Amino acid sequence: MSWEPRTVTTTETLDPHPVAALSALLDDGLPAPGPGDALPPLWHWLALARWPRSSELGQDGHPARGSFLPPVELPRRMFAGGEVAFHAPLAVGGTVRRESSVASVTEKSGRSGRLVIVAVATRLYDERGRLAIEERQDLVYREAGPSGVPGEGLPGVPAQGSSGVSGEGPSGAAADWPSGVAASGPAGAPLTRAGAWAWDLATDPVLLMRFSAATCNPHRIHYDWPYVTGVEGYPGLVVHGPLMALALAEVPRLEGHTALVRRLRHRNRSPLFCGHPAHLRRAHPAGPPTLEPAEPPTLGPAGAPTPDPSRPLTLGVFGPGPEPHSTLTIEWEGGGDA
Repeated sequence: MSWEPRTVTTTETLDPHPVAALSALLDDGLPAPGPGDALPPLWHWLALARWPRSSELGQDGHPARGSFLPPVELPRRMFAGGEVAFHAPLAVGGTVRRESSVASVTEKSGRSGRLVIVAVATRLYDERGRLAIEERQDLVYREAGPSGVPGEGLPGVPAQGSSGVSGEGPSGAAADWPSGVAASGPAGAPLTRAGAWAWDLATDPVLLMRFSAATCNPHRIHYDWPYVTGVEGYPGLVVHGPLMALALAEVPRLEGHTALVRRLRHRNRSPLFCGHPAHLRRAHPAGPPTLEPAEPPTLGPAGAPTPDPSRPLTLGVFGPGPEPHSTLTIEWEGGGDA
């Protein structure tokens, strides 16, 4: 089918209900932003989320490709990352004009086979017509996982035979879960403090279901066990890339850091699977997690090291290994570039 990129322009309300839903999901003790309050960084993802029509959905739960997005035939879709520039605050309950378009479509070959990278550009204008947010989101389409053992060989996937609760997909192949995930209930508040500028993120199927609902995300890899293991070849439910980015963006707010965010760059490097350990830590852009900055820190009101607002701060979601699943680099208002 023929396809041409186009710009879609809509006028929308920054819905307070999913904003309240995310606040309840995080349950981190911070007050929920209400009507008239400024949206925290990245929370526009929820305030502007809209459900697609059922008749528009493809096999994976996303809207079928070939309308706004190009008709990419590769089955796996991953939210790979992007960049957000903040020019003016947006208020919960306010009205925005959204302009979205596909900026580029790039085909590549990687270790796992063919890749197609689709970059989507979005601009949000406030009620006065001022440019408030400029954003680029990178979507990566990949080939399906290998048949047989679901997800075997993917980054971050445990080897078969490791300890865990074993289930079976429709093909009969075993897929590992971390011990206790299948039998236990919700993990409770997902973010717990582990130290200065250090937090742990606990995930469970209920958390993933609630985040899918709050973001109007019907992608089946986050809630449909037979599909994610038997069709896409993953070993279990996949934690949302936007959930990892939002959790990292919450760390400065949880630490009481008041410097305004000018720009965020986020990148998802490997999948995090439901129930697997996840640690939010400071990170050098190309290094392991660290709790201590390179220079002696200044102390905030609660004794936590305060980032130098003239320098970017990089945070990461780390598992047992040295490489992060996801990273977020924050540039502050008045600070230098990364």
